[in-house]
Amino acid sequence: MKAALGIDVGGTGVKAALVEIASGELLSKRVRVKTPVPATPQAVAQTVRDVVAQIEAERDMPPHLPVGCGLPGVVKDGRVLTVANIDKGWLTVSAEEILGEAIGRPLVAINDADAAGIAEVRLGAGRGQAGTVLLLTIGTGIGSALFTDGRLVRNLELGHLEMKGFEAERELSGAARDRRGLKWRQWAAEFNEYLARLEAYFWPDLFIFSGGVSKSMAKYVDYLESRAPIVPARFLNTAGIVGAALWAAGLVEVDEQARDVVGVG
Repeated sequence: MKAALGIDVGGTGVKAALVEIASGELLSKRVRVKTPVPATPQAVAQTVRDVVAQIEAERDMPPHLPVGCGLPGVVKDGRVLTVANIDKGWLTVSAEEILGEAIGRPLVAINDADAAGIAEVRLGAGRGQAGTVLLLTIGTGIGSALFTDGRLVRNLELGHLEMKGFEAERELSGAARDRRGLKWRQWAAEFNEYLARLEAYFWPDLFIFSGGVSKSMAKYVDYLESRAPIVPARFLNTAGIVGAALWAAGLVEVDEQARDVVGVG
């Protein structure tokens, strides 16, 4: 049985688990700790260290275990290049170096929505789906992962599309719904406008909803309108953990010329 450690650093929580990479099954408890405020590199590194230590106390983890970490921003060459939902101090450091040093293990970093998309296209709700798949992680912000015939367009930040003078995630994320006090029907009505914009640009064959809002999909799915089917992520709010583990395990083939990723195997 092959395993890898997946870590998911979000705007509100830092989560991790040991993952069986053939199935996506969690082999340890899912540990979650609140993201520190402010979410500086040093503070997050300490939180990641604490989370990983809890898993190490439960399960034996060999020294060469692959470790992957999803982070909320554009990630290139191990560095975070945008900081909409994380402290701006990340712009000056290597995420792979600072987090790897914190846990005493080599670590690879990836955009958190890309990680969730990898999990769902390889093992979850998008497995075997031809054409265009668009996964949205809806929680503190709105992340996005776009696949065309299993190939991932990396670091696609569709949560920052302008909607009525604001970035979409500012008004339509799960956190925004709570902040604005919207009932599910009201939120869905506004979110439909966002979906219509995405459909006009990308014409997806399938939408997958991940992140915190995916756990409550039964409460609003009947109010959503879309040409493409909309389904919840198989891994729900653990998709980022599973995808980060798959990324670290090398199960996702990188095309260096096109700089995209094959997410199905």
